[in-house]
Amino acid sequence: MPDAAVGAVLLAAGRGTRFGPEPKLLARLDGKPLVRHAAEAALASRARPVVVVLGAHADRIRAALDGLDLAFVENAAFAAGLSTSLRVGLGALPAGTTGAVILLGDMPRVSAEQIDRLVAAYRTADPRPAAVVPVVAGRRGNPVLLDRCRLGADLARLTGDHGAGPLLTRRLDVLEIVGELGTGLDVDTPAALAGL
Repeated sequence: MPDAAVGAVLLAAGRGTRFGPEPKLLARLDGKPLVRHAAEAALASRARPVVVVLGAHADRIRAALDGLDLAFVENAAFAAGLSTSLRVGLGALPAGTTGAVILLGDMPRVSAEQIDRLVAAYRTADPRPAAVVPVVAGRRGNPVLLDRCRLGADLARLTGDHGAGPLLTRRLDVLEIVGELGTGLDVDTPAALAGL
């Protein structure tokens, strides 16, 4: 069975209002904006292409990612919630891309190795799962890998500020793998960033 084509979608369209007046994804960690950490991890992985979904702070996020080999797509409906960005990002992948790793721009500690473990688990599973999710201390984390064929219709019906999580809780064809610390660590507040 040939390797499935797997791309990556980096969600970077939200307003990040819990963080404060400045765009959360531009807050710096180790000298780089949060969103750049996530983008560089995606680019260091086997997932291709890497599509970044822009929205609230599109120009500034694009500038923070300058020089990286990324594809950009804008979500005009970003204020309607995460589901809209997920649909826009999946729609921007090439037609032959069967799997998509969904990354969040506020998760700077996710590694390329973790992304590659998701991709490897997806490609070697028989039958291929609807999703591959990392688990740390009994809790599912991010990023997740979604099978576009198995989940396409359900993902198209998502609304509001929800990702694929609610869809996956009801399914028996989700493959769980061991996650790393970064898969359960997102930055929502300045205190969370300071904790890193």
